[in-house]
Parts: sequence; C-alpha cells; structure tokens
Amino acid sequence: MEAPSFFVGVVGNIISVLMFLSPVGTFWRIVKNKSTEEFESLPYICTLLNSSLWTYYGITKPGSYLVATVNGFGIVVEIIYISLFLIFAPPRMRGKTAILAGILDVGFLAAAVLVTHLALHGDMRIDAIGFLGAGLNIIMYCSPLAAMRTVVATKSAEYMPFLLSFFMFLNGGVWTLYAVLEQDWFLGVPNGAGFVLGTIQLVLYAIYRPAKHVSVDLEDGWPQSEHLLPSSSPEDNKNEEWSISRQK
Repeated sequence: MEAPSFFVGVVGNIISVLMFLSPVGTFWRIVKNKSTEEFESLPYICTLLNSSLWTYYGITKPGSYLVATVNGFGIVVEIIYISLFLIFAPPRMRGKTAILAGILDVGFLAAAVLVTHLALHGDMRIDAIGFLGAGLNIIMYCSPLAAMRTVVATKSAEYMPFLLSFFMFLNGGVWTLYAVLEQDWFLGVPNGAGFVLGTIQLVLYAIYRPAKHVSVDLEDGWPQSEHLLPSSSPEDNKNEEWSISRQK
C-alpha cells in the first residue's frame, strides 16, 4: 500500500497548499480596505498551532516527511495572515488576536514541545504528539463555527470565505483517505471530522451565499441603471417641441 498512500499523500499536500493559500483573496481585501471588517482571526490562529504540531509530528515520526513539509509551509503562511490581522484589525480585535496567538501559538506550543521532548521517548512521544495534533486538528476544523454562526444570524455568507471552506472540505477528505491507507488514526479521526464540517460549511454557503450588490434609488425603491442612450440637451428638446408644433 506504500505506492497508493504516497500518491494520495502528494495529492493531499497539493490540496493542503491550496487550502493554506485560499484566504489570499480575503487578505487582499483586508489590505486594500485597511480593515479586517467582520472577519475572524481564530481560524488562522488555530491553523498556525495545528500546522506547528503536525510539523513536529512529521519530524518525529519516521517516514512522515510529507506531513512535515506541507505543514512547515502552512506555518509560514499563517504567520503572514496573523501579522496582517494585527496590523489592520481594530483595537479590540487586535488585542484579542494578540492574546490568543500568544497563549496558543507561543505558550501552548512551547509547553507541548518541551514536555514531549524532555519527558517522553520513542513511540510514547509520537503517540503524545499525535493525540495533541488530532485534538487541535479538530479545533482547527471547528474554528469557522464562529463564522458559521454569523452566517446564520445575518443570513449572508459574505464573511465566510468560500475557498477556505471548499479546500478544508477537500483537505479533510484526502487526508482521511491517506490515514486509512497508512492506518494512521491520528490523522484519520480529525480529518474525517474536518470533512464533515467542511461539508456543512459548503451547505451553509449554498443557502446563504452573498447576494450581488444592486444600486437602489432611495426615492422610488427601483434599481438604478445607466442610460442606454445619451440624454437630450435643452436645445434638442426645444427643436423637438418646435417640430411637433409645425406638425400640428
């Protein structure tokens, strides 16, 4: 089963890279508008912690370099996203982001690495990191729940990026298949949960997808449209009236 699992792992890496890059459009909007608007930072904070632990897992477990490489790429990308949040978020969101990133991505990660590296050895260390990674993987997939709640409350999916939801759905499905082939349930259980949650997000997006903005005239309530023909000048109107009077 080594050849099929390797092929699925490569496909999983490609999809994971696309998942990490999928919020680029969102952050381009944030930079362009110089505001994070109603977007949440928690998914990116959780993804950074998740990528860090899975990189550690991939380095520690023999033969898991596919897991380590793609998550190492994820670390770089998520750091950029969180940095942009800290630059463009309003003060309250900036403080919340800084506190959560400090607790989870610095404090918790450092404690997990130190404890597992110093206190555990061999398979026990790998299992401990796997349990932590599995739990945090589920948290990462659940982190858009806040955005999903906003979608239901506002009946609009504007602040739940479609590409992120779509690639989380694909990522969960492919890595679940890889885990089955490799019989690695530390990867299988959380990614199976991610596949289900990604499906729910896509269903919500289909129900509450953002409507196209239409300019509306406030006086009569009808959508405004551009004139298809150039408007007549006052001189043209006078000529038209004179022509009608002659016909009479």
